[in-house]
Amino acid sequence: MMLQHIIPSKARRKVLELFFHRPSENFYLRRVVREIDEEVNAVKRELDILTEEKLLLRERRLNKVYFSLNKNYQLYDEFLRIFSKTSKLAASIHSNLSKIGKIKFIAVSTKFPKNLIIKDDEIYLLLVGIIVVVEIESIIKEVEKEFGRPINYSTMTESEFIFRKKNNDPFIWRFLKQPKIMLVGVEEELLK
Repeated sequence: MMLQHIIPSKARRKVLELFFHRPSENFYLRRVVREIDEEVNAVKRELDILTEEKLLLRERRLNKVYFSLNKNYQLYDEFLRIFSKTSKLAASIHSNLSKIGKIKFIAVSTKFPKNLIIKDDEIYLLLVGIIVVVEIESIIKEVEKEFGRPINYSTMTESEFIFRKKNNDPFIWRFLKQPKIMLVGVEEELLK
């Protein structure tokens, strides 16, 4: 994904990716500098800009100033969708797409980038097509190390998906009705 054409500041892109890839965490200036490997002045400038825009919240605790995402920011969900597509999961899927199989759709629940715990009968990720399960398992195992818990997912052929959708399978419809991010395919086609 070529975000550098849309967000020309490399430091700003890295700051936004850090915060949106770990939306429940708080960061102080030096930690952001270490995490994204940019100059302290550039990072401070970007944190100030994003705080002034109210995308980030600033909070002083003892001798440190912490920054966190403002989840009430008007464009929070839109940024979350954009930066979900630059996550390790999305990048691994896209770089291994030909190995994974012949894919029609890959959709990820917005609960995944928000790092929300799901119920046992829910999934974070739906893959539709002819899937090489060993390949997707390998990607999932790698991402789970960073995620910190199992990533529930489901794979099915296109015909199985269409059949289950037409027959009002509650499992499929529960996933389809919730907010999701398309990694492969178009949401309108997934839903029709």
